[in-house]
Amino acid sequence: MLMKVRQKIIVVGAGIGGLTTAALLAKRGYEVIVYDLAIVAGGCASTFKRRGFTFDVGATQVAGLESGGIHDRIFKELELEHPEATYCDPACAVFLPNENQPINVWRDRQKWKLERQRQFPNSEPFWNFLEDLFWQSWRFQSRDPILPPRNIWDAWQLLKALRIDTLATVPYTFSTVGDALRGFGLASDKRLRTFLDLQLKLYSQVNAEETALLYAATALAVSQAPLGLFHLNGSMQVLSDRLIESIERDGGKILMQHEVTAIRGERKRKKVKGKNLKTGEAWSDGADHVVANVTVNNFVTLLGDEAPKGYANRVANLKPASVAFVVYLGVVRAAIPDNCPPHLQFLEAGDKPHSLFISVSKEGDGRAPAGKATIIASEFTDAAVWYGDEDYQELKKRFTERAIAQLSEYFYLNEQTIIHVEAATPQTFARYTGRDRGIVGGVGMRVSTFGPFGFANRTPLKNIWLVGDSTHPGEGTAGVSYSAMTVVRQIESA
Repeated sequence: MLMKVRQKIIVVGAGIGGLTTAALLAKRGYEVIVYDLAIVAGGCASTFKRRGFTFDVGATQVAGLESGGIHDRIFKELELEHPEATYCDPACAVFLPNENQPINVWRDRQKWKLERQRQFPNSEPFWNFLEDLFWQSWRFQSRDPILPPRNIWDAWQLLKALRIDTLATVPYTFSTVGDALRGFGLASDKRLRTFLDLQLKLYSQVNAEETALLYAATALAVSQAPLGLFHLNGSMQVLSDRLIESIERDGGKILMQHEVTAIRGERKRKKVKGKNLKTGEAWSDGADHVVANVTVNNFVTLLGDEAPKGYANRVANLKPASVAFVVYLGVVRAAIPDNCPPHLQFLEAGDKPHSLFISVSKEGDGRAPAGKATIIASEFTDAAVWYGDEDYQELKKRFTERAIAQLSEYFYLNEQTIIHVEAATPQTFARYTGRDRGIVGGVGMRVSTFGPFGFANRTPLKNIWLVGDSTHPGEGTAGVSYSAMTVVRQIESA
């Protein structure tokens, strides 16, 4: 009887998508090695420490830890303990311009229904429509379809996931949230559209007019029971630490500060080339499969001349992806108002309004010493601003001061309450994560890049795979973990 040869897998990138892929493959008996240029694993879901504070770099909340959720499924397969976490309730408190009372996105469905009826009169048919689409889409997604399919096996997995209620969503495949608002006579409801723009920008990277309707239905409902968004105890690094524990337990290797500079796949044996950032030495490695946990922009760069022309042209013609400016504050607990929600959004009034998404640590959650807290505030910004002619340090100072001024309208911030201030720009994210121009959150969930029209995990080059927020079902730790599970299934079927 012939024994199946143990295949070797190289994973490029130790973000959550890459680590999840590596952990699942190592658990299933593959030889796995992960390369990443950073010092600390986790990518945009990693952390850094300053003066006793632990700051989440980018991602600050997690979906999919509920029973049957994607993280729950993965941790059970890996035989790992679930990280300690609490529900975010409300998931977010949204402050619209010139309003002192927030719109609270409650986890309890009835409370959220009453809240939106009070905040947005006459909009309930729209919300009920979204909820119906959500449950139809959620049941479909829970059956693990492959989107977009790229061969017969992928198509069969997709067909097996279809049900009659799934077909009810098909007519909305080409629709946006803007289309739905017009369909329900809400196109002129500026307040509702402003709220939707703010929330969807967080999850889809684009506004209501551009966000694919089927994606929005899930993004806007995932924070409600029986699902929910979670606040991890300790920090977001807990996710990476658990996955690393699993990889190493099952014989896998993780090499940090090993930058991959090229992926070559023209021969049967795939090859990666790179540089050891600690020693400056060049290195190369070969494997049966290569899984790239990078942006689609970085992926084309790594492939170089081997990138298929049509694929490279599609990437080159993508609309600019989102980049972010983030300010990290370590403060005394007295700077935080009583009953402050864990997540808030502020939109500043004016001709050129800008918004902040804020995450606040809880007492005893491991992010700050006793009597202190962290405040992390991020805003989307234009990459061209940060790669233009303006003096970088002056620009960083101006953005920091503006963010603190806006935060000071809600928090008690002054020289006595602020202990530490630090900021990250798109250039910072590019330097520490390797993501092209510091991209955060993927390609944007427009109709042209979502679901059947998105970038596939199965790339045009045989046995070279793509995971992460450029692929279905999009951004967030839950989304990239789902893409990882998809790639593992595809590799096993090869």
